[in-house]
Order: sequence, then structure tokens, then C-alpha cells
Amino acid sequence: MSSFAIGIVGMIVLLVMLALRIPVAFAMFAVGFVGIAVLNGLPSALSLAASESFTLASSAELVVVPLFILMGNVATETRMSRSLYDAAYAVIGSIRGGLASATVIGCGGFAALSGSSVASALTMGKVSLAEMNRFNYDPKLSTGVVAAGGTLGILIPPSTGFVIYAILAQESIGRLFLAGVLPGLLLLAMFVGTVTLLTFINPALGPAGPKTSLNQKMRAIAGAGPILLVVLLTIGGIYGGIFSPVEAAAVGAGLVIIFGALMRQLTWRGLWKATKDSVVTTAAVMLILIAAHMLNPFLALSHIPQTFGAFLGGLDLPPLAILGLILLSYLVLGCFLEGFAMLVLSMPIFFPVITALGLDPIWFGVLVVLTLEMGLISPPVGLNVFIVKSVAQDVPLGQIFRGVMPFWIAMIITLIILVLFPQISLMLPNTMIN
Repeated sequence: MSSFAIGIVGMIVLLVMLALRIPVAFAMFAVGFVGIAVLNGLPSALSLAASESFTLASSAELVVVPLFILMGNVATETRMSRSLYDAAYAVIGSIRGGLASATVIGCGGFAALSGSSVASALTMGKVSLAEMNRFNYDPKLSTGVVAAGGTLGILIPPSTGFVIYAILAQESIGRLFLAGVLPGLLLLAMFVGTVTLLTFINPALGPAGPKTSLNQKMRAIAGAGPILLVVLLTIGGIYGGIFSPVEAAAVGAGLVIIFGALMRQLTWRGLWKATKDSVVTTAAVMLILIAAHMLNPFLALSHIPQTFGAFLGGLDLPPLAILGLILLSYLVLGCFLEGFAMLVLSMPIFFPVITALGLDPIWFGVLVVLTLEMGLISPPVGLNVFIVKSVAQDVPLGQIFRGVMPFWIAMIITLIILVLFPQISLMLPNTMIN
């Protein structure tokens, strides 16, 4: 059997293992290890397993992962994330569809702390769904906006998706974080515009919420001040060249802990829980990265990336058309695979094609992460939809999927805009002060 055929068999086995719900990291590691052993011998597989694990575990730049995760977990424990929603709720909650728009803004703010779409959807679902139900919002809109708004967590920095992409593509984490800022704000604006359009067409979907006085608005904004300051210092510090991404993560985590303690909202029990959750999440991310570094050499030995690249090159299509085919592949895969699994599996195959075409890898990273977001609300997997279902147990799953479709269309429009205008993604990283 040829090396290419062995590679195809390995990928089929991997997909079967994922379909059987075997954890992503274990499935990738097993296929990569066995594949390398078959193609290059058992000693080579054992040596690579030991060296890659040590190299990744000792990588200083990966310290950014536990620190940013800790920052988001502490913000959740201290209810700082609630303050973001309260501020948006006070300012725009009294207009038609205002509570839904406030949820989107709250998701965007929480995304800038947690870097996790699942955490954003779960936290904002617990905070906002009860309020929207109280004011008779249509369940399709209320659940749809939470599921879609939660996807901002993987695009607005700090983003775990960008960190994994940066490691796999050997690109700058700081540049990727900055590249996600304007696209993230654009997508947030598109979601708010979608809510406005839906409630304009059918006012019954999202009635106006309670009016608030100017004093109440100012108090709510002041309550969100600490979190807004943390976001400004971390992202602004990276942009201004004051902090490296690792230093920014340390500053952000430290400030959130200090603010929580000063406001008497962070208990020892809450800090312990946030720390424990951060360790568990970090371990999961590290296992995925180690498994990816076992799978990638197997794919290289099987010549699958080279064969796929030669196939696309033989199509004689312009670079943007090939990019479109790659993004279409991500959209289809997103309907069946979990986002990080899809990223790790596809990068060794697609990334060499992108570099051969001369396309900017930072821009491509933003496009890939956006398509990963779309998978979070695409049937039949749609992880964020199931997260929202766990909070809104009385709303049928099909109704939630129908509710996210207008926002899925908004994401498609955003993706097209970012493809046509790469400078939206590249303006901040290209002006970053080194």
C-alpha cells in the first residue's frame, strides 16, 4: 500500500473515531502515532511523541492560554460579565429589540474576556434569556441571538482559536489578535443590524424593554468600567507595543483578580473554582496541540497536503477562487466537525496551498476563524445551539436553529466583505508598533 493510501485510510479512521465521540485529542494522537509508526517505524513515532510533547509544554508563548482563560473565568465568578450586559441593557434596552441587541453587545464584551464561544453563549444565556422572556420576546429571536452572539468569543480577541491557529501556522499571536478586532466589531454590528431589521419587519419579535433614566444609564456604564478598562489595557497594550501577548494576558488576569477583590466579589472559593476550571481547559487545549503535532508529520509523510495542493493548482483558477473553495470546504465541514478539530485537521492540508498562492496568512486566519464560528451554529452539530438548549430547555431545538439562521446569513455577508476587503483585517496588525 502506498503512503498516500495509508494517509487516506488514517483520515477515514480519524473521522470514524470522531463520529464515535472519541475525544479529539486522543483520536488525533492515536492516528498520528500509528501512522508514523507504519510509515517511518516505531522508534520514529516514539521519539516524535516525546519531543513534541516537551517542546509544546515548554513553549513560553503558550502561557497566554491559561492566563486569558483565567481572566475570563474570574470575570464570570465575580459577575463582571453581567455588568457588560447591564450597561448595554440600560442604554439601549428600551428600544424595540433592545434587549436582544444588548445581549449581542454583552456577548461581544464577554468575548473580549473569555476568548470562548461556549462560555459566552452559556454565560449570556443565563443572564439574558430570562429578561427577554419576561418582556415576551419571541423564543426564536431570544435563543437565536444568544447562540449567534456567543460565536463572537472565538473572533474578538483574546481568542483561543487564534492562539491555536498561530501555533499551527507559526504566525504571531499578537498580530492575529489585532487582526480580529475590526472583523469582530463588524460582525457585532451586523448582528445588531440583523436584530433591528427583524424587529422592524415584525415588531412582535422583540418588544421594547423598560425605560431607564440618565442616572441609571450612567451607573450601569460605571459598573462596567473595570472590565472595559481591562479590555482597553490588554488589547491597546498589544497594539501600542507596550505588552507582548503573554504580558497582556498576565496584566489582564491580574487586574481582573484585583478588581474582583477590591469590589468584594471574588471569594477564595470563587478564585479556586476559576483556577481549577482554567487548568482543566488549558490541559484540553494543550492535549489538542500535542495531538496536532503528531498528526501533522503523519500527513506530511503520506503526501496528502502536497497531492491536494497539486490538485488545486491544476485547476488553473485564480487565487480568490481557490480561497473560495477552501472556505466552502470549511463551511461544509463545520456542519459535522467540532471547530478546533476541523482547524487542526485542515491546516496541514490547506495552509501550504494558501502560502503557495501568496495570500496573507494573517488574513486567512481571520477568515478561517470566522468560518469556525459559523460551524458553531450550523446544523446538525451546532455546539452553541445545544448550549443554549441546555439553558432554554422549554424551547424546541428546531426552533433555536431557525432562530439562528438570520444571523448565519449575516455571518456569510461578513465573510464576503472580509474576503473582498482584506484591509479590514490587516489594518491594525500592519500599523502595530513593534
